[in-house]
Amino acid sequence: MSFSFYIAKRYLRSKSHQNAVNIINFITFLVIVIGSAALFVVLSAFAGLKTFSLSFTNTFDPDLKALPVTGKHFSISPAEEQKIKEIEGVAQFSKELEERAYLNFREKSTIAYIKGVDGNYRSVTGVDSTLYFGNWGVIEQNAVIGIGIYNLLGIPLDNYQNPMSVLVPKPGKGAFSQQNPNNRPYNQLPLVISGVYAVEENLDKKYVITTLNLVQKLLEKDSTQVSGINFKLKSDNDYKEIQNRILQVLGDKVYVLDRQQLNGTLYRMLNTENLATYLIFTLVLIIALFNVVGAIIMMILDKQQNSRTLFSLGATIKELRQVYFIQGLLVTSIGGIIGVLIGSLLIGSQILFGWLKITPSLAYPVEFNFANVLVVLLTIVVLGFISSKIASNRISKKLITA
Repeated sequence: MSFSFYIAKRYLRSKSHQNAVNIINFITFLVIVIGSAALFVVLSAFAGLKTFSLSFTNTFDPDLKALPVTGKHFSISPAEEQKIKEIEGVAQFSKELEERAYLNFREKSTIAYIKGVDGNYRSVTGVDSTLYFGNWGVIEQNAVIGIGIYNLLGIPLDNYQNPMSVLVPKPGKGAFSQQNPNNRPYNQLPLVISGVYAVEENLDKKYVITTLNLVQKLLEKDSTQVSGINFKLKSDNDYKEIQNRILQVLGDKVYVLDRQQLNGTLYRMLNTENLATYLIFTLVLIIALFNVVGAIIMMILDKQQNSRTLFSLGATIKELRQVYFIQGLLVTSIGGIIGVLIGSLLIGSQILFGWLKITPSLAYPVEFNFANVLVVLLTIVVLGFISSKIASNRISKKLITA
């Protein structure tokens, strides 16, 4: 054990003869503990919110998705489908075709997306878990809608006598004849609502989900034309490698995105909020750790006679500076560890018991993450290092011999 560390450890455990110095040291230590605990709790809360927010999009978003490079649609041949099935690492894939449509039921209407999906869609995505009530239908003319559309239009389930109408503009060029009343500028599809899904407000107002062949007929597309292909991967495979292999099969007509790329804006927003919160709380810690500088300087003045004695016995100015530097580093490190432990207990109790609620049935989402533990401890140690260095540099031969 070095001389400086031994003396610093003794100073850390000993009390000053002046009560004011003891109070300042206690307050300094308490501020470090509370600051580190608060930073850890906030980072854990944001991690939980991030996971909670992304869980909404993950129900509709697959592991990978192929989208057209140009336009809204692209073609996939049976031969290409067979090659995709042979790609190692692809568990399943599902074709879809979607387009904006006008929804009408009695005197009410709204704009949403009509999404046609094949039989694999529910296996590739987590959409099954979003069904709020009803079912996915047993006949071709059935559809599932978001609860936002359901509330807006007031559509009863299984209403076969008065189904909802879906209208989309007819594809093609040129003007329509005004003399032929049957030559309508739109295609119409009646759909019976069999179920309602609920995820979050924006998605709940966005989709009407039905079978792929119905939407292909509605949009006058052939059986090979789709607007996207969803892929479910085996968990132990490399995403980048599979992306490249899918691109080799489908060529330059598509690009393949993962979940993060599909929701790039959402990920950037969440990461920016997390970073901003961390910087704000770090600024609070920086201000709080000025107390460490003051406490060490008070300790230097309080132990001035001891320092003079040590200097007379042969201790160098550098060694005396190291004593107070190590003392400051020990105070901040121990305070940071205790703060993280307290924060961990708070986060653990929230995970287990959900004592803080967003709604009567929904606990505030938090997530214990070892990365956050390292971030908080590293932040405390770095700030403690800087503040201890500043304070210990106050030691000089003039101060000791005065």
